[in-house]
Amino acid sequence: MKKIKIIFADDHAVVRNGLRALFKITSEFLVVGEAVDGESAIHLAETRKPQVAILDISMPNLNGIEATKLIKKNHPYMKVLILTIHEDEAYVFQMMTAGADGYILKNAEKNEILTAVRTVASGELYFSSGVTKFMVQKVITQQTTEHRRPAYSLSPLTKREIEVLSYITQGLSNKEIAEKLILSISTINTHRSNLMQKLDIHDTAGLVRYAIHTGIISAESEPVQETV
Repeated sequence: MKKIKIIFADDHAVVRNGLRALFKITSEFLVVGEAVDGESAIHLAETRKPQVAILDISMPNLNGIEATKLIKKNHPYMKVLILTIHEDEAYVFQMMTAGADGYILKNAEKNEILTAVRTVASGELYFSSGVTKFMVQKVITQQTTEHRRPAYSLSPLTKREIEVLSYITQGLSNKEIAEKLILSISTINTHRSNLMQKLDIHDTAGLVRYAIHTGIISAESEPVQETV
């Protein structure tokens, strides 16, 4: 049976000693290197070519987030498992963005740590149960927010329609917009009607939200009153 080659990095000797002892329990793992910081972990990844690198987040010289980014950049097929005390949403998503394949807490049972290593080595993702719970909750919250957010049409607006929309968001009346653009009021009425039809928006507040969403105006702009 081919062994899973492992390196691990943690600045606490007690953690390294524990991991060393843990992986001696079964013959399916082979520890090929230990590191006390992120820089050393990068060097071990380069020279020992493990299948799995187990990293802490808080380490001197180079933290686990930056170490993960570099390992995944230089060795895309190498798996990174984060072993940390940080049960924090921000850290989890930073590590996933960095390319980590798994995230497990240091208070996990020994068998769970072994399972996590086996799982990421096989090409799958692994998260401890507590981490999975709040990640699922995060996704549910995002989906609910997206569901409630107005769906804006991607229909392209003409340059003139964008100009009219910009003035509408400033609270100008159709007459004032007509004077600004040296156009007739009926022409502005037509542009306004076309905007609402294209965007499927039927009030000024909706047009303002669309303008903010698309970057036509800043979200910090003053709210406007309905104009006619």
